[in-house]
Amino acid sequence: MNRPASAQRKPDLQARLSALCKGLPPIRCAIVHPCDAESVAGAHQAAMAGLIDPVLVGPQAKIAKALDLAGIAAGAMPIVATEHSHAAAARAVAMARAGEVAALMKGSLHTDELMGAAVAEDGLRTARRMSHVFVMDVPAYDRLLLISDAAININPDLDCKRDIVQNAIDLAHALGIAVPRVAILSAVETVSARIPSTVDAAALCKMADRGQIIGGLLDGPLAFDNAVSLEAAQQKGILSDVAGQADILIVPDLESGNMLAKQLSYFAGADSAGIVMGARCPIALTSRSDPIESRLASAALLGLVAVAASMAAPAVKA
Repeated sequence: MNRPASAQRKPDLQARLSALCKGLPPIRCAIVHPCDAESVAGAHQAAMAGLIDPVLVGPQAKIAKALDLAGIAAGAMPIVATEHSHAAAARAVAMARAGEVAALMKGSLHTDELMGAAVAEDGLRTARRMSHVFVMDVPAYDRLLLISDAAININPDLDCKRDIVQNAIDLAHALGIAVPRVAILSAVETVSARIPSTVDAAALCKMADRGQIIGGLLDGPLAFDNAVSLEAAQQKGILSDVAGQADILIVPDLESGNMLAKQLSYFAGADSAGIVMGARCPIALTSRSDPIESRLASAALLGLVAVAASMAAPAVKA
């Protein structure tokens, strides 16, 4: 099996994203149910780095205990008190709808609690389906790599994949990638009715040709090796401006995307941060196991997307 012959280097996603935020004002961000030391410490350090202006939303007593465990002064960040995690999610979403905050970051509640409030009729829906995008700094790859969707949409249909692709392209634009190269992944690089993901890939490329997806350069179906290795693409005779140099990988379903992202983290030593796109405001789904560097990288992503969104009118569903 051929592998990309790229030089190994130490990844530093936090530094790369923080550099892109240089000169931008910190954005007001609701930290939803930050009832553990990791959540409040991440918010505090992101504030100290000038990335966000945090407001902690959740049960006041639990937040106070978390601040004490993290060694942070009780008045270091404002608190909006709620009764429990569900109420924290609902209140943070209401704050975002009212324009009181420009972003949300998950604390120590379950992802489905926060996203349940976000996708409710009175939540943060837009005309586009919400989707999650991982931004990864892979030591063996010469550019940032975006992977979607590995966290929200389990088995997306074609219309959902269209939104997943557009959301990823929009994030790439916020990262300064003017015309991102988008590889639609499958197990093979030819269209086969027996492999539905190849048919979807071909349809997505034609949708881009017809202006239903804008701002990126699409190709697919492509197998993973052909998407990231010029050598592999050349050996298979694939003539493409995307193959071997993809900025964005669109996976067939959540399971394959989740495994791919975690393999890059654990086996390839990649740094990663994730963000939800397609809502009225960006949402960072940080995990309790995330190191501080990943939390800071997610905060930087929130700022970049919020600034980009402020320059364009969102397509909000009535």
